[in-house]
Amino acid sequence: MMDGMRRAGKTLVGRIVIGLLFGILILSFAIWGIEDMIRNVGQTSVARVGKTEISQVAYRDAYQNELQTLSRRVRRAITNDEARALGLERQVLGKMLSEAALDQRVRELGLAISDDAIVKAITTDPVFQTNGQFDRFKFNELIRSSGFTEQNFIRQQRAVYLRQQLAEAVAGAMPAPAILRDAVHRYQTETRSGEYIVLSAAQAGEIPTPDEAALKTFFEQRKASFRAPEFRKVNLLVATPADVASGMVIADAEAQAAYDRDRSRFGQPERRSVQQIVFPTVDEAKAAADKIKAGATFESVAEERKLSARDTDLGLVTREAILDPKVAEAAFALPAGGVSDAIAGQFGGVVVKVGDVQPANVKPFAEVAAQIKAEIALSRARTALQDLHDRIEDQRASARSLADIAKDQKLTLRAIDGLDRAGRDKGEKPVDLPEREGLLRSVFASDVGVDNEAIGTRDGGWVWFEIAGIEPSRDRTLDEVRAAVAAQWKEDEISGRLAARAAEIVKRVDGGTPLATIAAELGLELRTATGVRRAGADGGLPQAAVAQLFGTRVGGTAAAVGATGLERYVIKVTGAEVPQLLSVQQEAQQLDDQIRVALGDDILSAYVARLQSDMGVYVNEAGLRQAVGGGS
Repeated sequence: MMDGMRRAGKTLVGRIVIGLLFGILILSFAIWGIEDMIRNVGQTSVARVGKTEISQVAYRDAYQNELQTLSRRVRRAITNDEARALGLERQVLGKMLSEAALDQRVRELGLAISDDAIVKAITTDPVFQTNGQFDRFKFNELIRSSGFTEQNFIRQQRAVYLRQQLAEAVAGAMPAPAILRDAVHRYQTETRSGEYIVLSAAQAGEIPTPDEAALKTFFEQRKASFRAPEFRKVNLLVATPADVASGMVIADAEAQAAYDRDRSRFGQPERRSVQQIVFPTVDEAKAAADKIKAGATFESVAEERKLSARDTDLGLVTREAILDPKVAEAAFALPAGGVSDAIAGQFGGVVVKVGDVQPANVKPFAEVAAQIKAEIALSRARTALQDLHDRIEDQRASARSLADIAKDQKLTLRAIDGLDRAGRDKGEKPVDLPEREGLLRSVFASDVGVDNEAIGTRDGGWVWFEIAGIEPSRDRTLDEVRAAVAAQWKEDEISGRLAARAAEIVKRVDGGTPLATIAAELGLELRTATGVRRAGADGGLPQAAVAQLFGTRVGGTAAAVGATGLERYVIKVTGAEVPQLLSVQQEAQQLDDQIRVALGDDILSAYVARLQSDMGVYVNEAGLRQAVGGGS
């Protein structure tokens, strides 16, 4: 375009035309003003902290990542409306605002981190390791699945580590107040002892059979609890990779080829002790390599650069554990004890030295052939399953029923005659369902005739369903549930009598009658519980009784519900002990660490809030809604 304008400007007519164009452009600025040209600056951002803007693109990416993570966790697609109800969009925004405030403060303070430190932090991260060694394949897969390139991931990690550096400076060395530590220690470690008796249905006395009037009154008062649930007739079509793979035959030659491509999976890959010195430029690395060739040692060059062994040592590593491919290639081409020429690495010039070499030790093909064939079959099944999914979806788009589709695709249709919201049949027995929670939720959110989305299974399969009929919830008659009503009436009578009996015993014990005497009167065993802690039903006590044991003063008595409503515990607290906490104990150090982390989090939250207050926070609500698809 610029070349065309220059050529046009060489002629008189061209100069006149260009002059007119620019005249119109200048006139438009004069008429409309230039404010509108800059007024929309920042309108593509969802928020701003100080001078740091959060763009719609960055927010949308972060929001979608969180939405996908949540969907994977619940194993079904989460809609924007559901995510909004959970407060996801505000959670993501809050996190990004905090990070933006910390990032701006990092820049103001001039904090930095070296390339070597970033590489070391990544390669020593357990997330990217296999058997304690950095796994290059795993690293690539994880960052790719998260939507990162290697360069973008390293840039993002640099920001993370710098934020951590700032956070450590602000709240990383919090002391644990002794009074707080003692209180937490008491709560966690206090043990109590008590004696108790257990009242069962036998202590409630003879329960008469209710007459018709009493039973009818009881039923009318609790009619809702005897209501028949809604039942749905459901047709299911299930296809999983294992189903498809089970009929596949994999040839030995194909398995052998897969084995040959990646032998390191089936044993110990080659490992080498590697040291490296990183230089700002390749020329400096070349000068150092020449110096080593002339007789200097690798260690003396490192000392000249004031690098310790810890700074240069990568450890005993596999090829995949070395982040920089060029460095890895050079390190695994050298003999033991060899030093490389200058390498143009990702983060500057590099010179590498190799120490010990541990050769690879791989299992023979015969030992792993079955495993490889199963993996190939499963992988092929996933591809075949996707084709099957597409064929089924095409047929569903033609309004065909699942029964017809099952016949065409030679699949088994499963018909469930009655299914309630709890996943039980009409006999109140649990029904075996794939992806149980997600399927039940979807089934009861659908209706007859609705074209439902297929549900993905955890192993990569699919579940299609259709509602064949709905039997609404209804009130049952007394005759339908007479036995259940009579049983519930009896349980309520027993529970009420036991509660009154337990209260009476508590009053007697508090009045001075030993619990042992009352136990003998009732023909009950006087039991003891010792060393009981708050967290757990130790000493044979259910959780409600444990709570009463700790909620009652030493020497006091209390009653508690047992494991069922047909039991009551009467407990007398006989002792309480708190073990001494010595500052030299490992337990004390762990407790201090827990308290420091909790206090540090609180202080860091307050620090970020103050940063945001000082810097100023602006949220573009319209931009936020637009970023998550909520309109403008």
